[in-house]
Amino acid sequence: MFVGDSLSLNQFQSLTCMIQAWVPNSQISYIKRDGLTSVTFLDYDVNIMLYRTPYLVDIVNQKYGRVLKLDSIRGGDSWKGVDMLIFNTWHWWTHSGRTQPFDYIEDGGKTWKDMNRMVAFYKGLTTWARWVNRNVDPLKTKVFFQGISPTHYEGKDWNKPTESCSGQTQPFFGMRYPGGTPMAWVVVKKVLSRIKKPVFLLDVTGLSQYRKDAHPSAYRGMDGGTDCSHWCLPGVPDTWNSLLYAAVF
Repeated sequence: MFVGDSLSLNQFQSLTCMIQAWVPNSQISYIKRDGLTSVTFLDYDVNIMLYRTPYLVDIVNQKYGRVLKLDSIRGGDSWKGVDMLIFNTWHWWTHSGRTQPFDYIEDGGKTWKDMNRMVAFYKGLTTWARWVNRNVDPLKTKVFFQGISPTHYEGKDWNKPTESCSGQTQPFFGMRYPGGTPMAWVVVKKVLSRIKKPVFLLDVTGLSQYRKDAHPSAYRGMDGGTDCSHWCLPGVPDTWNSLLYAAVF
């Protein structure tokens, strides 16, 4: 089961396509209901699921507005009992204005109109870590964290300030990516270093930073909008799944 946002969807779609390519004649069941998507390869009893929850922690409708609760995970019961859990969250923590799906942030009984998003991310991820410690049996379930998927909206990250991913058809070439390590990556490493249950980090950040050419914007044309955060398929998420396969087997 993949648990997270649209980057989890990217990897989920990639994995289902990769498996289907190996067993093209297998019967497949597809179900999508209440935020849960499931693809089952019936001949092999293999079920791949996606549970959509961009923050991992909850957003709750209150009388005074939509509240992002940094210390609450209500959907966790749906994650229990599967053989593999691949978690992801980050991109939505940066959203503001019209694309922000909450009005307030709550933690420990206190409510804020907003707070430093990196602090909020750390608090929310710590709540997720507590959930893993309390609910995962390592003998039955392997746990992975997808890592921080980079964006390529700002060309200054690869020393081209006037560019974005739009129109890019070549990867970045160089010994070290100029944009450096995202602070969100540092937060993830800090939280994982303190978690008690085994969680394997799929460290996709560095290898994905080089692929400024691998986003949909490069192929949509002028009227397709700018998308420098998701990835084309087939493409980068296939490599993520190759890493996942290596980590499992």
